[in-house]
Amino acid sequence: MSARPRLVATDLDGTLLRTDGTLSARTREAIAAAEGAGIPTLFVTARPPRWLDELADAVGGHGIAICGNGAFVYDVAAREVTASRGHDPVLMRAVIADLRAAVPGIAFAVERADGMGAESHYVYAQEHSDGHVVGSLEEISTTAVGKLLARSPGSDPEVFLQDVLAVVGDRVELGYSGAVGLAEMTAPGVTKASGLSAWCAGHGIDASEVWACGDMPNDLPMLGWVGRAYAVGNAHPDVLAAAHDVLPSNDDDGVAQLLESLL
Repeated sequence: MSARPRLVATDLDGTLLRTDGTLSARTREAIAAAEGAGIPTLFVTARPPRWLDELADAVGGHGIAICGNGAFVYDVAAREVTASRGHDPVLMRAVIADLRAAVPGIAFAVERADGMGAESHYVYAQEHSDGHVVGSLEEISTTAVGKLLARSPGSDPEVFLQDVLAVVGDRVELGYSGAVGLAEMTAPGVTKASGLSAWCAGHGIDASEVWACGDMPNDLPMLGWVGRAYAVGNAHPDVLAAAHDVLPSNDDDGVAQLLESLL
């Protein structure tokens, strides 16, 4: 493990961002100061590209975020997806058919490089109101799907996710980011770890030189790949158990305190 990282990778919601979704002034300043000292911060998030534009001024000189649980590399400054790893269309259709048969009333949406598409009965209160295409699965998945989303209104959220996992098996990566009642599925092998490792390989950065921060189970692949893993104090029990160290909570600017300690 490196005594001082070359890169700090961090989740956003629940980790870097406060509970109200804001980026504190202290955290913003810590990111800038660490980058000035030669230690950039890379956002690695379940958010789709379109949810990152509001953080463009905090991304740093590299301008990049790994998003969609590893499905997309997004140039935030240019507002352009520069790389993506999507679902195989045939396998995805089979997964959808099996889920429809197993979970009555299930509704689907997709995240693509060019935006979101959703079935008409897909409703999710936490979705940003920035508009999206509504139509049948065939109509909304005409371009590559980075992340397949599923909801079952009226179902117990935990039971729903267990049912989804039982159906999909290893045909997708089912990541839990803390969004209640939302099944987030990327293609097999597409995780925050795969997205981060590919970006680091392109920049000559070894896993041992990366420190990472997270709070939810979808962060576990990334935390297992890096040289040093940090959980914020408000993290899921599985993440707390997997981390090398525990930081103060997101509302106490835990990641900012880590960055400040490196200066």
